[in-house]
Amino acid sequence: MVAAAASSAFFPIAQASSGKKSMVLGGGSDNLDSQGIKSKFASSSGGLHVKTNAQAPPKINGTSVGLATEVLKKEDATSSPPPRTFINQLPDWSVLLAAITTIFLAAEKQWTLIDWKPRRPDMLVDPFGLGRIVEDGLVFSQNFSIRSYEIGADQTASIETMMNHLQETALNHVRSAGLLGDGFGSTPEMSSRNLIWVVTKMQVLVNRYPTWGDLVQVDTWVGASGKNGMRRDWLIRDSKTGETLTRATSVWVMMNKHTRRLSKIPVEVRGEIEPYFIDSAPIVDDDSRKLPKLDDCTADYVRTGLTPRWNDLDVNQHVNNVRYIGWILESAPVSILETNELYSLTMEYRRECGRDDAIQSLTAVCDGESRDVGGMECDHLLRLENGPEVLRGRTKWRPKQANNFGILDHVPAEAA
Repeated sequence: MVAAAASSAFFPIAQASSGKKSMVLGGGSDNLDSQGIKSKFASSSGGLHVKTNAQAPPKINGTSVGLATEVLKKEDATSSPPPRTFINQLPDWSVLLAAITTIFLAAEKQWTLIDWKPRRPDMLVDPFGLGRIVEDGLVFSQNFSIRSYEIGADQTASIETMMNHLQETALNHVRSAGLLGDGFGSTPEMSSRNLIWVVTKMQVLVNRYPTWGDLVQVDTWVGASGKNGMRRDWLIRDSKTGETLTRATSVWVMMNKHTRRLSKIPVEVRGEIEPYFIDSAPIVDDDSRKLPKLDDCTADYVRTGLTPRWNDLDVNQHVNNVRYIGWILESAPVSILETNELYSLTMEYRRECGRDDAIQSLTAVCDGESRDVGGMECDHLLRLENGPEVLRGRTKWRPKQANNFGILDHVPAEAA
């Protein structure tokens, strides 16, 4: 009676009802427990048969403990385990997927709670993509974000930064068109003939230099230049306002990378590049004035001992054309650099420069008759120390803004 009373306290007896079967736990009546003792509790309305021990229930701290847990353990011991297969040995991936989903949902919720103030339209633009081909496949467009290490003492992007953007878009244009071979901008037919591109002339007009954090859009396209040359133009604009910042045009010819001699454009190469030519005038009017040859007598400033660094070389093992601009400015007078900004640049490349060459930079400040109103003009020449010319150039300068601090809302230390 003690055992039966304990069992009924933990397992309620099913009430009889018409049309329903009574519930049986333990596999039916008259079951024997592990000690061979039979226990049966029945009622007039049906029965619930439970296997149990004939001993008094154990006590913990004077409180009786039911037998349900022990009965279930014995039932599990008597039942046979499922067969071990590959499937039932795998972990429960649903638990892991649920955890990952929870983490991502929490991160997304947290992200939406971040207060982006002030909101800037260019934050939604990807400035790091490789660009896209537009205008019926003839124009390549790419965005650049001006980084902190690309600005100079004037808190604006340097002329070298702008020139690097021009070169990057030119190469990405060739790649996006599917014409990039194994050379520096060479097409497959050029690579098979050991031909590379070299620039012979470059003209740049700067309307305004961008500042740190600005997003600029660079568009570039190509056209024919004579019988054996190619012209490439660029247009740099503010991506938010559409304001024109810089215009540039250049002329390129082919050179054999082994003999280092200029070459005509083969018919096979012309067939590759001509479908991308645009029949239009150069974006910058040609400066037809002859660039003078400077020497020690005609130059006002001479800087010697300039040598290429390893990082100045491109994949064709000659000095990158952007590096020549830095060498030009090495001999420009500091008084011009401090009070004026470069807005016009013309360069004629006469020969390539290698890593073992030593360069001299010469600058002559032009007289008043050749200067623009309110600005200055300089002639430049780069030459090897043993005499041969490398480059001739001309720069035009205009007075800087009276207060450049307003560009970045910078407060001078004296007023802080």
